[in-house]
This record gives sequence, C-alpha cells and structure tokens, in this order.
Amino acid sequence: MSLSIITIILILVIAFLSGVDGNLDSFQFQQPIVATSLIGIVAGHPKEGIMLGAALQLISLAWMNIGAAMSPDVSLMSVASGILMMKSANADGVLQMTQGQAVAAAIPIAVFGLFLKTMVRIGTLSIVHVADKYAEQGNIKGVENMHRVGMILTGLQTAVPAAALLAFPSSFMMNIINAMPSWLTNGLTVAAGLVVVVGYAMIINMMATADLWPFFALGFALSSLTELNLIQMGIVGVVLALIYLQLSPKFNGGSGNSNGGGASSGGELDAVLNDY
Repeated sequence: MSLSIITIILILVIAFLSGVDGNLDSFQFQQPIVATSLIGIVAGHPKEGIMLGAALQLISLAWMNIGAAMSPDVSLMSVASGILMMKSANADGVLQMTQGQAVAAAIPIAVFGLFLKTMVRIGTLSIVHVADKYAEQGNIKGVENMHRVGMILTGLQTAVPAAALLAFPSSFMMNIINAMPSWLTNGLTVAAGLVVVVGYAMIINMMATADLWPFFALGFALSSLTELNLIQMGIVGVVLALIYLQLSPKFNGGSGNSNGGGASSGGELDAVLNDY
C-alpha cells in the first residue's frame, strides 16, 4: 500500500527536523522513540511506531560522541527504519515487515548515516570560514545566516535519504529485506541486543552508588518474580524514590524528631523535589 502525498510530506518534515535536532539536541526529534512514533502516527500505525522506537531507543543508549569519534547516526536510523516498516503495509494496511527485521535493517543504515554525517561536517567547514569573514566585518546577520545554512544541511542529511527510501516501491524494499540471509539478520539482532546491554551497563555505571544498589536489586527481583509491566514498575520506582527522599538523613538534615527539624527537613525535601 503506497503512502499518500500528505503522509510523505509529513514524514519528510519529521526527517528534516530529526536531522536538524541531531545537532541542536533541543527538542529530541532525533531520538528513536520520538521519530518513529511520529512516523507511525502520520502513517496510521502508531502502536508499531512506538514499539519500534522503544526497541531502537535501547540500542542508541550505548551510542555517544566521544571527542572526535562520532557515533552512528541515530536520526537516520530512526527515520529510515520507520519508513521501511510503514511502507511494508499491504493492501489491507497490515505491516509485512516485523519489528525484528526493521531493527536488523536499522544498524547498517545507522553506520551509513555516520558516513553521511562525516561528509556533511566536512562540507560545513567552508561555511564556518564564511561565517568568520562575516564576523570580522561585524556582520552579525551574515553569521546567523551561515548557522541557518549549516542547520539546513544537517536536516537534508536525513531528509534526502528518507526521500530516496520513499521513492522506491515498497515491494522493492521488501524484496531486499527478504533477500537478506537468516544468518545476517539473526547476527544483527544479536548484535543489537548486545548493544542494549552495553547501554544499560553505561547508565548503571554512572548511577551506581552504595545507596542505590539495593533499589537496583529490588527492582530486578520485582521484574523477575512478578508480572508487573513497565508502567507499574515505573510507579513502584517513583514511590520508592519519594520514600527514600523522605527517610534519608541526607535530605532531612540528619534528624526529624523536633518540630523545627521537621520544618527544615520539609524545606530541604521540597527543594530536592523541585530540582527533580
């Protein structure tokens, strides 16, 4: 089933904003959970878009820029995998591409996006030199325009490949996906799972303290021994965090026995909660 013109235009707008926000990092359009959810909504498959975004979000947790080393392109990965999945709908509107296939296709696309990102950034060096000349002349408007040109290039970095994917027939794209051998798709799926583990390990390593390890163990036990879903586990986590803030001497001035101490601790607790 082909996508309507309005749907294609909206997807290209999402792709452009995702590419721009890959550098701005202001509205999080480049995040998989946002990009694929928006594409799923405009394509009429919000549930599938959200589920795909959640799977890709776990993968992207382990990707970060360190110094001159750039991570794979998350924005192109999100947009391209969302397009591939939405274009696989048949005449009845049923998606033919599974979430596993979309995730397997996302990883090589992200690596290709890294190549495009490098080429675009090399190309923007000339824009920086032009902006320097405007700055020497005191032309602030010219400097601002050069910034806008750079942002447009980063948006096109994602929007142009997205347009190319939208131009190909869905049957052609499905033939490519189906032609991938099982050992390749299975290998990419396993690799994606390993990247998720690395991402969680990095987050835990940043958050790990002697005070928080018991909560980690408790959450692990609750998720393993019960049938609580993620929303219920999130509620349990918020409640435990509030109880910890209320009972911990660190946030209650060491004592809450007297009325004065209780008032002071209440003010400190309110300050902590406001920070969160």
